[in-house]
Amino acid sequence: MESPTRLVSVLRALPEGELHALAGRVGASIDRSKRIDAPVQIARVLCGLPELREPWRLPPASAQLLRRLTESGGRLVVTAVPPALEPLAARGLVFARASASEGRLAIELVLPIAFMIQVPAWEGEDPRGVRALLAQAGQETLSGIATHYLGKPATPPLALALETAWEILSSRELIQREIDGLAVVERRLLEAIELDGGEVDTEELLDLEREPMRIRGATGPTPTRRGVGFALERRGMLLPIHPNRHVIPTEVAAIIGGVRASSREGARAQIRAFVLDGEHEPRRARFAIDPAPLATALSLAARETGTEVREGAGTPRSLVQRYAQRFGRDVESVALIVALSRALGLWDSSALSRSVPPGSLTMSDLSAALFNTWRRGGAWDEARVEPEVLRLPVDSRDPSPVGVIRDMVIDALADLGEGRWVPWEALAGYVRNDTRTPGVKRLMRRWADRAGVDAVEPVDVARRVVFETLPTLGVLDVGESEQGDDGEGDLGPLLRLTPRGRAILQAKPVAAELSPSEFTEPTLLRVGTASPVGAVLALYPFVEIGTVSDRLELMVSAASFSKAVSLGLDSALIRASVESVAPLPEALSRTLDQMSVVVGQVSFVGVAGFLWCDDPDVREMLRTRRQTADLFVDPSPPGGLLVVQGRDIDTVARRCRTLGVEVLFDGQVVRARSTSPPRKSDRPTGRYSTRPAVIPERSTTSSGTTKRRLPPAL
Repeated sequence: MESPTRLVSVLRALPEGELHALAGRVGASIDRSKRIDAPVQIARVLCGLPELREPWRLPPASAQLLRRLTESGGRLVVTAVPPALEPLAARGLVFARASASEGRLAIELVLPIAFMIQVPAWEGEDPRGVRALLAQAGQETLSGIATHYLGKPATPPLALALETAWEILSSRELIQREIDGLAVVERRLLEAIELDGGEVDTEELLDLEREPMRIRGATGPTPTRRGVGFALERRGMLLPIHPNRHVIPTEVAAIIGGVRASSREGARAQIRAFVLDGEHEPRRARFAIDPAPLATALSLAARETGTEVREGAGTPRSLVQRYAQRFGRDVESVALIVALSRALGLWDSSALSRSVPPGSLTMSDLSAALFNTWRRGGAWDEARVEPEVLRLPVDSRDPSPVGVIRDMVIDALADLGEGRWVPWEALAGYVRNDTRTPGVKRLMRRWADRAGVDAVEPVDVARRVVFETLPTLGVLDVGESEQGDDGEGDLGPLLRLTPRGRAILQAKPVAAELSPSEFTEPTLLRVGTASPVGAVLALYPFVEIGTVSDRLELMVSAASFSKAVSLGLDSALIRASVESVAPLPEALSRTLDQMSVVVGQVSFVGVAGFLWCDDPDVREMLRTRRQTADLFVDPSPPGGLLVVQGRDIDTVARRCRTLGVEVLFDGQVVRARSTSPPRKSDRPTGRYSTRPAVIPERSTTSSGTTKRRLPPAL
């Protein structure tokens, strides 16, 4: 049975009139004599649209919607049609259909599979995910994968042929079934590569295959097309990366690594026993707060300053430092939230829409969205000296294998009891004793050589994750060491998983009760956790950012309203925007009503100048005579005449002088410049000729003499 999100299935569900209209818009000609029907013919044309592989051709809001649909697996339910949908629907890239959600009518946006696997990777996506790897794979690799899962040779376009493979590789149950059906040698090879960090080069792959033959090319050894590695490549479980690396996708590595979970259970049991047997209490602690208010404040600040940040590159360090000083936070913490906010789309104009993420998220959901964006690994990398790669395009970034270390830390934290403190050394020992650590250490050294940076140890990366990233994301509290000043038996700082962190790690909604936004003072708006992010960001033209802590406070005053009205915003729009977050206080409501009152109307007329004239008779003559009547605005104010826009002072002086009136400028009489008569060559050559004379061109012969060359006949 075909999936309803396959491109041909979606096109066949369209009414015939709409299908033919789409064919006309994309320039697809339907040939009735072909054996394939019209939807298949149109699908082949749609798969070749350049907007899929080059999203910069689309409006920024439409490109962001395309990414949000890709993150959601190609299907996204919204309560209203987003404005960014129109360019995508006109090109046949995204389709909308009615859907019942929670007992009410909603709209489901569908991005077909054939389009989803062509969208290039962006900074908020897992660089080792199967979709990102397929998007950058070569045609030979894609053809082999499509042929394997189709059971027959794949024909162009490959995007249509890969839909069957995607349905299997995107489902955990189907991947598990495929892995269970692997041959023993194939499964052992997968486990060996996953043990080495999930990545090997071609030489190491051939060694693991025990392949004696080595075929070397310009980039090094080439794997044979009949080895075990190629068999896994055809199944999409070991994908090559240029020039000579081979990576296991994250979805496959999660299942392969789960087999050895029992071997890591001993280390987890030691951590649990250490936590449960002792009472570890810090002398002082730094408690993590919700990162959502800071992320929202940074997005508001980016809009109020009009700062232009280049798409696909990191945020300038100077801008991050200004925000850190403004909000009183650490520079690295602000840089982390800025990078994740941009990758999530909070800085884009599409975030103002409350119909699609991230604008449709509530403030309570935003912290989990930031954590998931960090865990995917495309926007932040703790293995680098500069975690956010500044001024480097996404397609030029070489991500480090930090994702494996993140999984180690998260696995260890998942076993911690909520509300209990655990020493850092217990977590560090878990990372050191993990079976994947030697392989990750080797990958770190190799990546450092490629990136031109110093290699870091896996434990050092885990330290940055635990003490810098997770506290900023509101997941971990950090306390001082429980030992005395002598340092004997010191196990390092203490860590505690917050209730918010426990809910995020378990993929559950935060248990805290949702609070509405309210005005705590006549001009102070406290943003609640139940408010949509898009509604809060839409307030940026007429609010000022106040306190940013575990809650976000915004200043809403008569001065900010007056500034917004002067910018051309309608008072009704201002009222609707504020009341979508919280009811307006009586004083602000009256102020807004007063600003909306119209006491009169004036007309704007563009003019080029003003002629002062005290004599009413002269003014009347200039205003009414045929020679000068079209020079002035009628009526003009008393005391002079307004000169019509587009008339220069020479024209006014010359035509006024025909009536005997001189024009003064800076106390001097303006003398109109005389125009030179036309040249003789510009006059008609004949009595009745209306065409200018044509002068034959001169050309120089090889002997140096000149001869005339007649022009071509007209």
